[in-house]
Amino acid sequence: MDRGGTNRFVIQKHAASRLHYDFRLELDGTLKSWAVPKGVPYAKGEKRLAMRVEDHPVSYIDFEGTIPQGQYGGGTVMVWDRGTFEILGKNELAKGKLHVVLHGNKLEGEWYLVQMRGGDEWLLIRGGSDFKPVSKRQDDLSVISGKNMAQLSRGDRVWQSKPRAPSPPKRLGSRKSGRPTAFIEPMKAKLFAAPPADGDWLYEVKLDGYRALAFRSGDEVRLLSRNDKDFGQRFPDVVEAVAALNSDEFILDGEIVALDSKGRPSFQLLQAFELGTRRPPLLYYVFDLLRLGDKDLRAKPLTERKAALKELVNDPPSIIRYSAPLPGKADTLLRQVAKMGFEGLIGKRDDSLYEAGARSGAWIKLKLHTEQEFVIGGYTDPERTRKHFGALLVGYYIGKQLMYAGKVGTGFDFKLLASLRAAFDRIAQDECPFANLPRPQKARYGQTITASQMKRCHWIKPTMVCQVRFAEWTRDGSLRQPVFLGLREDKEASEVVREKAA
Repeated sequence: MDRGGTNRFVIQKHAASRLHYDFRLELDGTLKSWAVPKGVPYAKGEKRLAMRVEDHPVSYIDFEGTIPQGQYGGGTVMVWDRGTFEILGKNELAKGKLHVVLHGNKLEGEWYLVQMRGGDEWLLIRGGSDFKPVSKRQDDLSVISGKNMAQLSRGDRVWQSKPRAPSPPKRLGSRKSGRPTAFIEPMKAKLFAAPPADGDWLYEVKLDGYRALAFRSGDEVRLLSRNDKDFGQRFPDVVEAVAALNSDEFILDGEIVALDSKGRPSFQLLQAFELGTRRPPLLYYVFDLLRLGDKDLRAKPLTERKAALKELVNDPPSIIRYSAPLPGKADTLLRQVAKMGFEGLIGKRDDSLYEAGARSGAWIKLKLHTEQEFVIGGYTDPERTRKHFGALLVGYYIGKQLMYAGKVGTGFDFKLLASLRAAFDRIAQDECPFANLPRPQKARYGQTITASQMKRCHWIKPTMVCQVRFAEWTRDGSLRQPVFLGLREDKEASEVVREKAA
């Protein structure tokens, strides 16, 4: 390796099945390549997911134009940046880490490539100091031709790649109609204080993420939240993985989660992923199959649905995981998941049917931590060095009345404070939305805000829902030691009630 930086690099902007940036380093006579969905990080310490892909020939280093659809990487390619690079320290690419200095037309300085847990998932990390981001105009201009992506898509330069791998000969539950499938509201679990003593139950780890249903019909794939909101634009990697499964027609029920460094689902990391402040590993755990081909499986017992699901995801893309039942009794399993730091268990009667939208008790949740959703009704002024706001004012519904439950003042970073305040300003209102503020002398429901303190409160339309972890409910009905975990856009505010364990 020439420490003078004679080895070449190229970053190609690539509009394939989804837009991304291909980061390529010329090493050992080939182009070592990573696909970076969000582009190169600019701020010191900022991380971006980089998926290792197959090596490319060196002759590809200055290609820009089109790859025919149906071939590997089909779409438009631009030479976004190019130049030379040098390796700082040893070349430890084989060990999963590399420290490089780029000398390009657009980029200059240090970046790290770090492999995550020995797989194809890597991180591209900005080293050194902050680098001024490329302007929007420069982001869409080639460094060799000056053309933008639209102009390149109409050009005559074509790279003959290779055909996509043929579809496997066996297609589970295929059909030719490809008609769209109507939304199905997911089945719900009822909160229990202890495992049931009777019945045959299957237990799975309780996942702390976004409930998501995947609908596949012919070439169409839709990823929807539990309240019928589109998740496809927010999680395109999950959509691509679902499209790769070996069937043309199915409906999956599952949960999108982000994993921490110990492999545990973290709702806070999932929020950070969406804000772009962190790039944790993202997975789609599937635990039920509602339809396969022309067969509606909702009237089949859970054990049959699980068996069909396991066959469907027998060899899935790495982002999809089958949520398998855990062996053992509930009490023992609860102790085990507590040691591992998980949130709890989901129990399901093994003969349960899929009751769309119902909370019948055939599915239950056993929580190790006390947390639930709350409606945000307002916020307080910031104090000391904090900016934007001090604490959230949250509550839950009893009938059509929003009841105040307490103030949530921890769990925020600076970026989150700013983004929440911007959202609050768009839905501000003068009227207090809580039915029990200020507190009457003989109020049935407790609260901790006096009439004088209300002068420092600001109110919003009660449409935003957040997830809160807390120690317990106090005797007067307030939250003790609450911590903000994140927003829940997948649940309607009118559905938020105080959860009580059966």
